[in-house]
Amino acid sequence: MRYTHCIWDFNGTILNDMSAGIRAVNELLGKRELPQILSIEQYRNVFGFPVKSYYETLGFDFSKEPYDKIAHEWVALYLEYVKDCSLCDGVAQTLEKFNSCGLEQVLLSATESDMLMGQIEELGLKDFFSEILGLDNIYAVSKLSMACEWKKRKPDITAFMIGDTEHDFAVATAMGVDCYLVCAGHQSRARLEKLGVPVFDDLYELTEFLEKKELI
Repeated sequence: MRYTHCIWDFNGTILNDMSAGIRAVNELLGKRELPQILSIEQYRNVFGFPVKSYYETLGFDFSKEPYDKIAHEWVALYLEYVKDCSLCDGVAQTLEKFNSCGLEQVLLSATESDMLMGQIEELGLKDFFSEILGLDNIYAVSKLSMACEWKKRKPDITAFMIGDTEHDFAVATAMGVDCYLVCAGHQSRARLEKLGVPVFDDLYELTEFLEKKELI
């Protein structure tokens, strides 16, 4: 059966914003004299959701200062640094391809909704999506409940999700949809391959897979 819907993750799947995330968190770590992230490989092996737990892994002590303060500091820095970031490889071509196949495309992100909409409009991608769903806060705890509520409203669709993290897999599983992961984002191939779903180097490889399987 061919898919009717594609559910996209945003950060690390559409927007290649790893460098902005690393720069922002390293600045926060440096101010607190904590060890900084020294490589993309190191980052991909420690990053995860909820983001608060990721910060704790890096050494932030929320008994000394509130997570709320750290989160706001990070967002301010990230929004400055993300201006230098670009789309992940193959995004524009894949969005166009899925449109031509008649897929309805939905964006589902743990980014705060106003910030997400601003980024999507700035990237010129808004018209590709029938729905753009973000959180009502900046704390990036989880998009799981939002995803499940969305799926309940659409019980008859045949959908798949594209993401780059273990959290995307958990969200797809909770929704009961297929999951395909791309390892060019925020988590390493080694971590993603443990999940038992197809993992691709880029979106071109994923699209070729879907076409060969006659899923789109």
